[in-house]
Amino acid sequence: MDDEKEIADLLEVYLKNEQFQVKTCYHPKEVIPYLEQEPVSLAILDVMMPELDGFRLLCL
Repeated sequence: MDDEKEIADLLEVYLKNEQFQVKTCYHPKEVIPYLEQEPVSLAILDVMMPELDGFRLLCL
């Protein structure tokens, strides 16, 4: 997840090209309901996000 949409979109393209299933969230609060519904094997988090940084999100 990244607050810079262009970087997140680029990561999504690269990962999908390698056949990964990708869910991109542009705001940290988008990801919380998703994680409650879906198992995740890998999360790429931005540690400099506003409101809820990647470290705090990881601890939820």
